[in-house]
Order: sequence, then C-alpha cells, then structure tokens
Amino acid sequence: MDTPTLGKFFTLHFLLPFVIAILALIHILFLHDSGSSSQLQTICLQDQKYFFSYYAVKDLLGMLYLLLFLAILVIYAPNLLGHPDNYIEANHMVTPLHIVPE
Repeated sequence: MDTPTLGKFFTLHFLLPFVIAILALIHILFLHDSGSSSQLQTICLQDQKYFFSYYAVKDLLGMLYLLLFLAILVIYAPNLLGHPDNYIEANHMVTPLHIVPE
C-alpha cells in the first residue's frame, strides 16, 4: 500500500457518500413522480397517499423526535453511554491493565 493506492481509497471513501445521496434523491424524485405501487393489493385513487403531504411530514417528525431524544440525552445525561475508564486520572508511571505484550 503506497501513495497511489491510499489516494484511490481516500477518493472512493470521500465520493461514495455523495454518490449514494444523489442516488437517494433521484429515487425520491422518481417515487414522488410516479408514486409507489404494490403487487399485493390494488390501491384506488381515494386510498392513495401522496408523498409530500404524508410521507415527508412523517419522516420530518420522526427525525425531529430522534434529534430531540438525542439532545435530551446529551444535555441531561452526557455520561450515560461513556466508558468508566474515561474517569481514571492519567498517570504516566502506570500502564493500563488492558495493554499487555504479545
């Protein structure tokens, strides 16, 4: 593994999320344009739910609830998901127990 290989991996690692996001947006545009269909049941026009008024608001509310939950977790219990080893005072004279020679 030398500089050209690492450059290619970095480029792929950097560009792949943008490509996936663009493909997801294209997928949403096609879904919005043609609508969703199911082979298991037939949907009448009265039963059809449109993308913007139903699914977009539902997804936005779901993301809002998730962000609200994470904000409450960070504000009121920031150390809840932390590791207890993070509270041991650093001492350069003592090696941690989990570091052992092979």
